[in-house]
Amino acid sequence: MESDRSGQGIQVNLPNNVTILYSDSTFLTINQYGVVLDFAQRVGTTNQQTVVSRLGMSKEHAKVLIAALKELLEKDELNQKQVTFSPSKKKIVS
Repeated sequence: MESDRSGQGIQVNLPNNVTILYSDSTFLTINQYGVVLDFAQRVGTTNQQTVVSRLGMSKEHAKVLIAALKELLEKDELNQKQVTFSPSKKKIVS
């Protein structure tokens, strides 16, 4: 499956077997070469975390990621409509 996710003509291949992992927390490490993000999930009701994915990138890439994520979240907040469910009317009211 290919899609143009950026609108800039870049073809992104997203295989069907790629899964989305949920993360309860993220641990960040930085050195002179770059940044590593460790995404973790909580283990049951304990205070333990298990790293489920690691992502490394250059400092420059990390800065671009931060800017893109900030822009995306700001756009989402502006476009967000409050949606509530009204049980008495049995319909969604926005």
